[in-house]
Amino acid sequence: MIKVTRLNGKAFMLNALYIETVESFPDTTITLTTGTKYVVLDPIDEVNRRIKEFYQSVQLLSNPHIRGEENEK
Repeated sequence: MIKVTRLNGKAFMLNALYIETVESFPDTTITLTTGTKYVVLDPIDEVNRRIKEFYQSVQLLSNPHIRGEENEK
């Protein structure tokens, strides 16, 4: 789960496993695999950092090839 903030200032937790796209229009818009969209105050770079931290915390990025480390065995 990652913490993001709605435009009205209310924070909420979002399951990062369901995030399909994160775009900036200029507001950051998060689209889930279900088609649900959330517009948040958090900058796109911060949302991406939180998603990466979440994936690392659940070891989704534990495979060197997924992380982009081509020379790992």
